[in-house]
Amino acid sequence: MEKIESNPEKLYENLAYRDMQSWLQKSKQKPSLINRMTTGTQRSINNLIPEKIHKAITFAIEKMVKGVLTGNEYIAPSPYLADRLSLREYKARKSIRIYSRTASVEGAVTGAGGILMGFVDLPAFLAIKMKMLFEIAAAYGHDTRDFKERVFLLHIFKLTFSSQKTRNEIIVNLENWNAYAGSLPDDLDDFDWRNFQLEYRDYMDLAKLAQLIPLIGAGVGAVANYKLSQQLGRMAIQAYRLRYFQPGRSG
Repeated sequence: MEKIESNPEKLYENLAYRDMQSWLQKSKQKPSLINRMTTGTQRSINNLIPEKIHKAITFAIEKMVKGVLTGNEYIAPSPYLADRLSLREYKARKSIRIYSRTASVEGAVTGAGGILMGFVDLPAFLAIKMKMLFEIAAAYGHDTRDFKERVFLLHIFKLTFSSQKTRNEIIVNLENWNAYAGSLPDDLDDFDWRNFQLEYRDYMDLAKLAQLIPLIGAGVGAVANYKLSQQLGRMAIQAYRLRYFQPGRSG
């Protein structure tokens, strides 16, 4: 008979660890046939888009993400110093609820405006999602004024909004973050922004295209932004659990 843990916090950690392992197993699956076909279709479409358009989109998304990251650098939330994982995750989930609701309202407002307001949604929703990640990082005791902590946030972002093949590659890096962090670039300018924008844009196009349609855009925008924020939050929790349970972890 399996021994029942009497320490509530230890029981919570055991359950969190098992949940993380289950998530890892599901996340490491090989790309399905549908996933490969979708990726192939998106790649074909991307090949038809002129290079100057790709460069313009890459530049725009790079500036938006870097602006959010560096802009929050000076108002980064203070790391939460609680030792108990349960308290850290309570705080993280509270942030996810708050920012998911904010994103839902923002999606409804921009969705109601049709195509023109739909373009406003990209930077606004991006800022909300990144700010949520800053709050989650702080909940787990990490200082986002550290450059490499901000790069970790980008990895969570890519893990959530990328193809299965890319997710598999990122998870390997997150599982060995302490070693991998030592090989990271020292400047955001060295980040692979071209690949980042392609993965992000392709993923978001599938989820939010209907938001640009008049009349139904508000409802679609509210639901899409809420679900995408929740998805990002859940992925962030698992990513920080990976670091929490790593041997020789620091925080």
